Amino acid sequence: MSDPLFSQAVFAKPGKVQTAGLAKEQLTAYQRWELASFDAKPDAMPAAQSSTERLDVVNQKHPAEQPSAEQLLARQHAAAELQATLQQARETSYAEGQQAGYAEGIAQAQLNTAQLQTLLDNLQMALNQIDEQIAQSLLDLSLEIARKMVLATLQTKPEIILKIVSTAIASLPHFNQNAHLVLHPDDAALVREQMGEQLAQSGWQLFTDEQIERGGCRVETAHSNVDASNATRWKHVVESIGQDTSWMI
Repeated sequence: MSDPLFSQAVFAKPGKVQTAGLAKEQLTAYQRWELASFDAKPDAMPAAQSSTERLDVVNQKHPAEQPSAEQLLARQHAAAELQATLQQARETSYAEGQQAGYAEGIAQAQLNTAQLQTLLDNLQMALNQIDEQIAQSLLDLSLEIARKMVLATLQTKPEIILKIVSTAIASLPHFNQNAHLVLHPDDAALVREQMGEQLAQSGWQLFTDEQIERGGCRVETAHSNVDASNATRWKHVVESIGQDTSWMI
């Protein structure tokens, strides 16, 4: 329902104000109505509330609930269990790693020990072979020196051939025919001089052979032969001490 005063004011003719129907006391004040400018700035709006202020308002309306003592205790207990679980996991991992490392170290040490033992065995075998070779070489050298000394003695003491011949004759059975004694020419002259008559009575005949070294002889009969050359006699000496005589050939 429209206001009669407003209608009269709006639809009145310009320059005149309709006063009909208005009480006198309503005409005490007169003010011209004008349309407001569109450029006019609206009254300042209240400043927007900050998020903190809004949060404070919310908190005032809905205050945060404080955890109870039981909840705090439960949280502490859960945190302690989590810490204990982590610590146990770390200790278990460390123990497993240590055990694995120990086992690997033992296996590597055993492998190194086996390799070292093999190396030591090979070294000992090589040393033993060297010792045997050295011992054999020394023995061969000693035998060769002894042989040279014997030959030198035969050269300086040719009368030794007399004993050698006597020993060779004594090793044969008694016979009276076809007995030959073969000597080096120089030894043959000495034997004729010292034993010629004795050999003639026993039926021995002397022959010479330059291939026989001085100090050696060969005895030949119809039934047996005796090789008393220096090489053969020396070979028997070497074999008597269990040595190989192939190097003498």
